[in-house]
Amino acid sequence: MPTYAFISPKGGVGKTTSSLIFATQIAKRGVGVSIIDADPNYPIQKWATGGYCPDNVHVISNITENNIAFNIRKVAAIDPIVIVDLEGTAAKIVIHALQEADFVVIPMQGSLLDAEQAGRAITLVKDQEQAVRRHVKNYILPFSILLTRTPPAYQTRNMASLRKSLSDKGIPVFETVLTEREAFRSMFFFQKPLDKLNSSEAPGIDKAIENANAFAAELISKLSPEG
Repeated sequence: MPTYAFISPKGGVGKTTSSLIFATQIAKRGVGVSIIDADPNYPIQKWATGGYCPDNVHVISNITENNIAFNIRKVAAIDPIVIVDLEGTAAKIVIHALQEADFVVIPMQGSLLDAEQAGRAITLVKDQEQAVRRHVKNYILPFSILLTRTPPAYQTRNMASLRKSLSDKGIPVFETVLTEREAFRSMFFFQKPLDKLNSSEAPGIDKAIENANAFAAELISKLSPEG
């Protein structure tokens, strides 16, 4: 069953947010999801303690470089979808996770600094790909850049230029952009999925759900036969 790894060497780019958005949108479809919370701060594990975690979302924490591969394989035998939320790119724990991944999501904001940092993640993915090719011919570890925290009303010139630059270099980028929305932050503050928030807790919930659905659908399509 597919394992999706979310990685970024830079904090604050929406890595954990996009992981949780994907997990909860998948769960709404009645699909079982396991989230490996490998972030040392355990943000998703803390979110799950709020009492609103769907029954078909299972969060596993206390993850180390020594047990992450075992835990990914273990939950992959139970739930159809496995999501791994990873911090950084230098640690061995990330390498072990990539060895088990079927697809890698690299979130980044629309700035040159973020693009440079995302380049480190891409290099790690490519290095892992080459390592596996020593044993598996023509092995490919697919990945895509996810642009995050952008203004919801318009695309900035910097963002448009950055998207073109990535495309010109042959770097895959999600068509869907996760926009800057209060509802995404409120998920963690109130420890709820998007569809459990109310208007007193966050504005624009419907738009946030629409954005989340579009991202989830596009990510699923990346590994579908038609994708």
